[in-house]
Amino acid sequence: MAFQLCCKYLELIGLTTVVFLPKPNSAKVFNQPQRFVAGWYWLLRSKQLKHGQVKAVFLLGKDLAVYRTNSGKVVAMDAYCPHMGAHLAEGKVEGESLRCFFHNWRFDHHGHCVEVPCLAKSLPVKVNSWPVMEAYGLIWLWTGNQPSQTLSVPPELAEEKVASALGKNFTKACHPNVVMVNAIDAHHFNTVHNFPVEIDFKSKVIDQNIISFANTTKGGNDSLLVRLIKPFYRESGTYNLSYWFGSTGTVTLGPDFLHFYIMFTLRLGKNGQTEGQTILLTKHRPGLWGWFINGIILWLTKLVGNYFAKGDTKIFQTIKFALKTPLAEDKSILEFIHHLEQQPVLQWETWQPLDEEKSLLVPVINNHNGSVKIHGTNC
Repeated sequence: MAFQLCCKYLELIGLTTVVFLPKPNSAKVFNQPQRFVAGWYWLLRSKQLKHGQVKAVFLLGKDLAVYRTNSGKVVAMDAYCPHMGAHLAEGKVEGESLRCFFHNWRFDHHGHCVEVPCLAKSLPVKVNSWPVMEAYGLIWLWTGNQPSQTLSVPPELAEEKVASALGKNFTKACHPNVVMVNAIDAHHFNTVHNFPVEIDFKSKVIDQNIISFANTTKGGNDSLLVRLIKPFYRESGTYNLSYWFGSTGTVTLGPDFLHFYIMFTLRLGKNGQTEGQTILLTKHRPGLWGWFINGIILWLTKLVGNYFAKGDTKIFQTIKFALKTPLAEDKSILEFIHHLEQQPVLQWETWQPLDEEKSLLVPVINNHNGSVKIHGTNC
């Protein structure tokens, strides 16, 4: 307590900025292969699930049976029949319900058993079903009973009708949290992407699940590229991000007259790996001419996204992430971790809430001289 008060005093008089973070070994969810944040996660592409079709989907350690009813509604439920454990994706869709292949028990779209043929009646048993929605060409699932948050969207498009296209899906040999922090790793824009400017991110917590980062840039006047693009920006180059559930990020970038919007949505796969999907977005423009313009902008958005993505690929295949020596340039990453640790955490496979245990916090101090140090228990 005395140490925290001491740090708070130094912060108040302007000598330090203090952010309390979990010790690396005590993080509830960051870079943990058996935990994830409650939220919206993508299941599969909408086009992959036709009317009357059922598919097996593995999501965050749980086996699911996902089907589209004859009326077009998507239903996601736990995979195994409560009778003998047969996988329900082996069954068939009948109207708005799903019939198990093994003994023909039938379940409605809420998961309630509505027919047991050998008994000529139903039984009071239920398969867990999960809230789903379709957007951006994907089917999404909420990992809880009732959604407490809307689906991710770039802030500038929150009140707009959106046109979208699906980019690449991908896998990375590291945890989704590690992939997420790459986009706010200020220094790697110089070292990996050869972008000759100083980037400084200003964070803003929107709510429990959403944190945004707005960038300001300095320098780069010796670069021909920077001199060419500066006339298209009133102030700093636009590069803003919003992070949802620690698993989905929206990026807004581009000149003042034309912003590009890219979403990358990630989910935790087996062995702590990343399964990801890129989504390209733009404001919807109506009519035939609008359809043509939308297509051109989404194509340009794809080119922009590919440019920033290609340089990092090999890092994600070999990295063993451990932020052992944080610098001032890592401030945004530390802020992301701090926000992530405050969100509701679920356990892999069971999707049950993690027992709330207060983790030991370590203050990360951003000193006046620009360096960052992680201190122990004395000041």
